[in-house]
Amino acid sequence: MADNRLTLRTKLGYGVCDLGGNLFFTVGSFIVMKYLTDVVGLSPWLSGLALSVGRVLDAFSDPIVGSLSDRTATRFGRRRPYMFVGAILLFATMVFFFRNPRLESQAALFAWAAISYTLLAAVAYTLVNIPYSSLTPELTQDYNERTSLNAYRFAFAIVGTLLGAGAALPLISAVSGAAIVDNKWVGDPSAGYQVLGIAFGAAMAVTALITVFSVRETTSHIARPKAGFVNIVKDYLSTFKNKPFLLILLPWTLNITGVTVLSTMLQYYFTNVLNQPDKVTMAMLLLLVVAIAFIPIWTAVSKRIGKKWSYIIGMLGVAAGVLLIFLAGPSASTGTLYALVAFCGIGFSTGYALPWSIIPDAIDYDFLNTGENREGLYYGIWTFSSKLGQAISALIIGALLSLTRYDGTIALQNPDAQLVIRLLFGPIAAVFYVASAIVLAFYPITARKHAEIRRQIAEREAAKN
Repeated sequence: MADNRLTLRTKLGYGVCDLGGNLFFTVGSFIVMKYLTDVVGLSPWLSGLALSVGRVLDAFSDPIVGSLSDRTATRFGRRRPYMFVGAILLFATMVFFFRNPRLESQAALFAWAAISYTLLAAVAYTLVNIPYSSLTPELTQDYNERTSLNAYRFAFAIVGTLLGAGAALPLISAVSGAAIVDNKWVGDPSAGYQVLGIAFGAAMAVTALITVFSVRETTSHIARPKAGFVNIVKDYLSTFKNKPFLLILLPWTLNITGVTVLSTMLQYYFTNVLNQPDKVTMAMLLLLVVAIAFIPIWTAVSKRIGKKWSYIIGMLGVAAGVLLIFLAGPSASTGTLYALVAFCGIGFSTGYALPWSIIPDAIDYDFLNTGENREGLYYGIWTFSSKLGQAISALIIGALLSLTRYDGTIALQNPDAQLVIRLLFGPIAAVFYVASAIVLAFYPITARKHAEIRRQIAEREAAKN
């Protein structure tokens, strides 16, 4: 298998794109909603609706781009032409979205937010992320090389996650000088968000372009699906006949909904319930650093009890953690809250590695039954479901904050708004994690069953040759 060995340049060039991808995910999870409600001045309900519009359209664009890239044939490969265009658009749309439009009308602000976020998420980011996620089989067919390749990807993902969590709010504060004085915001943080858009947008674009120019796809072995709109639709619908895929897809959707509720409300909880906005960055870093630190531990555990059960235990752990935070209440000490957030990070960790290690097994099941390489389509639907979960969470958050008269111009909120923030950060997030764990319990592919699937595929491919 020497021909499948990848150079260090290729592995580094491939992996670096996920630094930008995780910058985007972290900003989208922790920053965007708060930016719209507190800086742009859009009501919580319309902010949630605008984000939902963008994420739903993003959800539909993902499988479309994935399927189109499956069918693309150029001398530059199937995936990289899309990534090149997407990288340029990603920088432009980040700058556009994080530039406060300073519009007076709520209707005008809603239109701006929905359009700008749709261009950012459903067009630019999709053109980069979906082809990128589908690149691994283009680069090597070797089992061990694929593992090594994704290890480099994950290393850069860690850097992007920590950079997004640790640098975003300090950067905004340093540039704008905005602060809370006597429960009121003093100063305009708009300039800080504009610099954030420029800096993070540039990082996302550059890391994607490095991948475009550093890797070379090997597509001679690829069995491309048939072209044409009708065939794309048939492929899309056929994925829902793949029972193992559905039984990881639904838990993933519920998990992402819970993740988004939890990560979005963390900033609201520390700022608008505890009146301690200076503690937000530390809380985010604790959640993510602990999550990252526990990934190798969960990987080792999964080898003993299986990926499915490790993932289930992790999600139930997060649910227990947020319920404890709710029960502890606003009177809990900062140290106690930090400890509970870190505890959540232990279970949060399973959402990083395990679902991404489960989905290839379901795709192998499809390949056994169809004989076609349709990774782009499956990863497109996979991200479709995650965007759907994000859209659901945005609608729930926006509606509940609006019902309780949330006021983005002040820090400490009225009692009703505080209670809703606590409920979202606690029991409501927990419901999605528990529901995800219950559904995932029915996922059928074990290590033994997957080995049998791979054996049958190998026999079929050997017979062709």
